[in-house]
Amino acid sequence: MSYLVLARKYRPKNFSEMVGQEHVVQALGNALTTQRLHHAYLFTGTRGVGKTTVSRILAKSLNCTGPDGTGTITANPCGVCSACTDIDSGRFVDYTELDAASNRGVDEVQSLLEQAVYKPVQGRFKVFMIDEVHMLTNTAFNAMLKTLEEPPEYLKFVLATTDPQKVPVTVLSRCLQFNLRPMAPETILEHLTKVLALEQVPADEQSLRLLARAARGSMRDALSLTDQAIAFGSGALDEVKVRLMLGSVDRSFVFRLIEALAQNDGQTVVETVESLRLNGFSAASTLEEMSLILQRMAVLQAVPAMAVSSTTDPDAVATASLATFMPADETQLLYSLCLHGRGELGLAPDEYAALTMVLLRLLAFKPTGASASVQLAEKKTLKYATEAVTVPLASPPTFAVAAPSPPVVAPVAASPVSLAVPEMTALTVHQAPLVAVLEENRPTEQAPWASDASNTIAVAVHESPIASALDTPRHAMDAPGTDPDTSDADFWFDTVQQLIAAEAITAMARELALQSQLLGRDTDHWQLRVERESLNHANSRERLQNALSTAGYAVTLGIEIGRVTDCPAKRNAAVNEEKQRVAEEIVRADPFVQAMVRDFGAKIVPGSLKHLT
Repeated sequence: MSYLVLARKYRPKNFSEMVGQEHVVQALGNALTTQRLHHAYLFTGTRGVGKTTVSRILAKSLNCTGPDGTGTITANPCGVCSACTDIDSGRFVDYTELDAASNRGVDEVQSLLEQAVYKPVQGRFKVFMIDEVHMLTNTAFNAMLKTLEEPPEYLKFVLATTDPQKVPVTVLSRCLQFNLRPMAPETILEHLTKVLALEQVPADEQSLRLLARAARGSMRDALSLTDQAIAFGSGALDEVKVRLMLGSVDRSFVFRLIEALAQNDGQTVVETVESLRLNGFSAASTLEEMSLILQRMAVLQAVPAMAVSSTTDPDAVATASLATFMPADETQLLYSLCLHGRGELGLAPDEYAALTMVLLRLLAFKPTGASASVQLAEKKTLKYATEAVTVPLASPPTFAVAAPSPPVVAPVAASPVSLAVPEMTALTVHQAPLVAVLEENRPTEQAPWASDASNTIAVAVHESPIASALDTPRHAMDAPGTDPDTSDADFWFDTVQQLIAAEAITAMARELALQSQLLGRDTDHWQLRVERESLNHANSRERLQNALSTAGYAVTLGIEIGRVTDCPAKRNAAVNEEKQRVAEEIVRADPFVQAMVRDFGAKIVPGSLKHLT
């Protein structure tokens, strides 16, 4: 006789056997009792929380005929009629399960929908269950939309997915969505205890706790791990063997590490990590177990009333003892280090070396010995200042910085920093170097909140050579020479427009003419300036000279690189901007447009208006 795994053997057969999903069971049970049935349901949640199980129980509830064959829709299927037994065994002709992970195309969906036109053969309803529905293609989703929205009265859709974000909103809007939650370790522990009692498998509670935590919210994973643990332990569950199977670290190592960190005992920390290496315990599992213990310690430190002796958790006494021994701030710091340290394990060549560095990091940041009082004095402290505080600019410098209002900075001679902030919070910052760089001749604007003289800070300002360089106008770095006369600019604009109208210049020669500025001209030589080196091409310059020669200007062109202030392209752009502005004003002033805006809230789409040349 073949062995049936625990996850299949103890799959719930009705809603009363469901574990950890009371909110879904209550909603579906009430809907079945009152027969307010939707035509499509969507069950979401992580793996192993009961999505397929709920679908099968719902199908049995819709088609159950009772032991005597006279039953109707019920929230408690009998489990003995032909419909219930056939659905459990997967032989019910009117219940179809489609795995969308392997049947994700439009052909498979259309083949399923072709059965929708036929009434049920054996049951009261046809039920189409599509598992992992998010794997369907967009075409397949579109093919089922119409049937999903208005199916025949005898057809029910049940969709299940672990990733609802990938399901189109058009499908979500047609379904009643139920989110099946991950199960708490306590819920899994209780269910495993019942299952092993029925299987007559001896097990200690601590081994079941390890399995419940390792399942991470999935009941199917918990039962599968239990099957593995039974085989590993030769028919019995023992904490030591379960830890060895899961690779979980012994809690004694975890408590030893936390106690050593609380006592600033770096040698014990290093020796304990070496013991973990020799015993083959995972570094990631160590940090995970430490995070669990530290979380409980933080809760006990914040809420001492919860420090109640527990008969079910053997680690409760040790956890409470460490909570009173380690300061709360160190507990929070170590918890954060453990969480972030798990991500660093894969970056190091040796995970145990990375584990050692993560744990020693707490000792590096924690004040120890005689220097503790000095370091404590150097921390940032909050106090309320009622009088002016004067701090001399000695070495090392110390500054008082006002908070929260930004102060007004005024250049004065180097002198002590004076801060008068009545009834304001002040932050004392030590070892803060003063770096003040102000632009030359920049006026100081006084903010509205700084009108009171008591909110003013006087800071010694040292002039920086950077300021003069930053304030240097851009045109000062251009090529020497002055801009040409307006007459030359007008002449060059008219000439280029004539060449373009006659199609004498095209492509790069046209761009060279449009982007250039005429600096000067005589009988046989014209000097142009362009901003981009790419325009200064010998072929383009020769073509432009030939076009000018054809137009009656037999000259040679000289081209330099520099800032262009007036060129045909900029003039054309300015003309187009003006035309665009006039066109927009004409449209906004139109009475019909104003009436549409006033009466119907119409809006002119930006960029939709374009002037006609």
